[in-house]
Amino acid sequence: MAIIAQKKLFGWKEIEELGDLDRLRLVLQWLPDEPLMQALENKRGRGWDEDPVRAIWNTVIAGMVFGHPSVQSLRRELRRNAQLRDVCGLELGKGLTAVAPPSAYSRFLKNLMNHQHRIQEIFERLVDEVEEELPDVGRVMAVDGKGIDSHARRHKREQEQESKAPDGHRDTDADWGVKSWFGYKLHLLVDARYELPLAFKLTKAPPGEAPIARQLVDHLESRHPELLGACEYLDADRGYDDGKLISRLWDRHEIKPVIDIRKTWKDGEETKLVSRCENIVYDYKGQVFCLTPCKKETEREMAYGGFEKDRQSLKYRCPARHYGYDCEGQGRCPVKASMRIPLAEDRSVFTALARSSYAWARMYKKRTAVEWVNSRLDVSFVFEEHFIRGLAKMRLRCSLALCVMLAMALGRIRENQKSLMRSLVRTA
Repeated sequence: MAIIAQKKLFGWKEIEELGDLDRLRLVLQWLPDEPLMQALENKRGRGWDEDPVRAIWNTVIAGMVFGHPSVQSLRRELRRNAQLRDVCGLELGKGLTAVAPPSAYSRFLKNLMNHQHRIQEIFERLVDEVEEELPDVGRVMAVDGKGIDSHARRHKREQEQESKAPDGHRDTDADWGVKSWFGYKLHLLVDARYELPLAFKLTKAPPGEAPIARQLVDHLESRHPELLGACEYLDADRGYDDGKLISRLWDRHEIKPVIDIRKTWKDGEETKLVSRCENIVYDYKGQVFCLTPCKKETEREMAYGGFEKDRQSLKYRCPARHYGYDCEGQGRCPVKASMRIPLAEDRSVFTALARSSYAWARMYKKRTAVEWVNSRLDVSFVFEEHFIRGLAKMRLRCSLALCVMLAMALGRIRENQKSLMRSLVRTA
């Protein structure tokens, strides 16, 4: 919390009287922002301190908590709400003049952008503290990208801009996405159970999703190795269907990839023959079939028998023996009771958690956790109504929003409000 000098901490009586401001109190109390405050104050030095760093920082956080899309919207609320000014640390004796002018906010936000690495460190410290409070966090992770439109004039993609210098109307950092939207992409790696962000990266629109996902995993390995080591599954949609990502997750981290697959086979190619098996085939979704030799060749799906880690292979059982029906070709079938298919047969199709299993389908449903986080960014942090142009400004806003999300969850946990951990709008 950015503690204001000579201002007492909140007592229980004050907390009860805060009402909706208790959400702001939670964030301000559990946000590990002291190193950032000291850095900003050291830069200001002993000069004019008409708009104190800590107070104006608290108002910026209040703008995130209460979903103000612009500085002007935040300033109007501060001028209207004396209790909000008091919670943020503004001097009540100054009245409305305690609210900083727009120029002060412009300078302050510019300084914050120059300290983006410190804000990133706040996020990383929050992840560490959440990991201490929730031992099972990160067991199942989900990754996805969220498109964020730029609040700027959209140039035609066929035309090159004459000048790359920003003019306040265009956004020279943003670019066109594959679905004809102009802006940026926020890549999120979240915990699938608690719906909390664990890593993120903001890019221009075009970059592919799978390479960024590999970067996020590498970041967790370097910054939060225990968290990554505890991960068992990683969920993603088919946009992350990438052989390098799938292989790295299992071979390097022993994380079972639960990633939907794209059909990249040739037109008309429905199945492929398993190596060294003349009557076993599989499709691109990982379903395995045996071809029954009889009057008319019949495909029967084989029963999944589990993953054998020591052999790095998937086990499949004879459907006739497993389900107990007669098979005319059973005597001539080279597969007796069961067979094993190594992952190396086709790394994009065969994964440590078989795509054809019920467990895969059940685990894949947990991918919706990242969609809930994206929805909260749109609704609670009004990313659908922002007024931002430029990559640095967008990165700052995304960082602050995710820090607020984690700080509020951490406060809920530590103040016995764990059931409200995912909520950004409810009060205890």
